[in-house]
Amino acid sequence: MARPDRQFTQAVLVTGASGGIGRAISLAFATAGWSVGIHYHRNKAAAEETLAQVVVAGGTGALYEADVRETHAVQQMIESACRRAPVPSVLICNAGIGGKHLLLRQRDEDWADVIATNLTGTFHCLRAMAPPLLAHGGGSIVVIGSHAGFHGSSGQAAYAASKAGLIGLVHTAAQEWGAGNVRVNLLLPGWQKTGLTTGIMPAHDNWNDHALGRPPSQKEVAKTVVYLAQQNDVSGQVWNCDSRNL
Repeated sequence: MARPDRQFTQAVLVTGASGGIGRAISLAFATAGWSVGIHYHRNKAAAEETLAQVVVAGGTGALYEADVRETHAVQQMIESACRRAPVPSVLICNAGIGGKHLLLRQRDEDWADVIATNLTGTFHCLRAMAPPLLAHGGGSIVVIGSHAGFHGSSGQAAYAASKAGLIGLVHTAAQEWGAGNVRVNLLLPGWQKTGLTTGIMPAHDNWNDHALGRPPSQKEVAKTVVYLAQQNDVSGQVWNCDSRNL
């Protein structure tokens, strides 16, 4: 879907953009005048709603379906996005799933699915996107992590482990691709009311571990992602968007 009355010179691809944080990030880029690639896996209707909101916000964009657990599907998505103009100079790795099992009750198949989506899926996206970014003289990748990756979270063993793995992945990618001006950073969005946090988000008055006594707003997190993606001299860093200590 395009806006014929406007020229777009910058493009971003956002994984997991059919709702929640991914939709908020997509809208923040659209407001800033970017063309937005909106990735989804199963919920096409929700992705179409994100695209409609992107256009209303002043942007343009396209939909991309892919299972990030499958390397060939991710490669096809990146190749398709890079055939459009402008070619994406920014990738936001936001796609992920959660879990609600205590460690001793964690089933092998659930563990494997979370790791395959959150960690291996991000690896697939980074590996597929790096070559076009390097070929065009650089770009930016922002990976959405979690406070749980640093401190763990009861009932979230697989999720916390997958997010902890992203720390090493981001640091390594930043070192390997820095010479090609590809910046890779990790952003922690804090508690957000999304499908992933249903049933586990702290009660309204239970923010004692937050210095400000509240979680960050989704709009502020999204704006921070846009800002970080455009920082030319920042790579291999962890940006925490709430008021908890790491």
